[in-house]
Amino acid sequence: MAGNTEMNDNERGLFSFMHGITGMLIAVVLLLTILVVLGYYAVIVQQNEAQNFYKINQDLSGLKANSPDNHKQYELVGK
Repeated sequence: MAGNTEMNDNERGLFSFMHGITGMLIAVVLLLTILVVLGYYAVIVQQNEAQNFYKINQDLSGLKANSPDNHKQYELVGK
């Protein structure tokens, strides 16, 4: 019976159902692994950059919006 799209009772098995579950579990584990790795690196970067802060050399009212000279008003303090 070529072209028969109905599934017979002997074709329904746990193994055919497991292909969908296995693929879903692989995708979930992969996404959770990516989440954990990126979260770990985000914490490491935050800890490293928390030690690098800026010291303002002048009163904040001396800073002008979008001025190219604003970089002269602070210095990097830390590491």
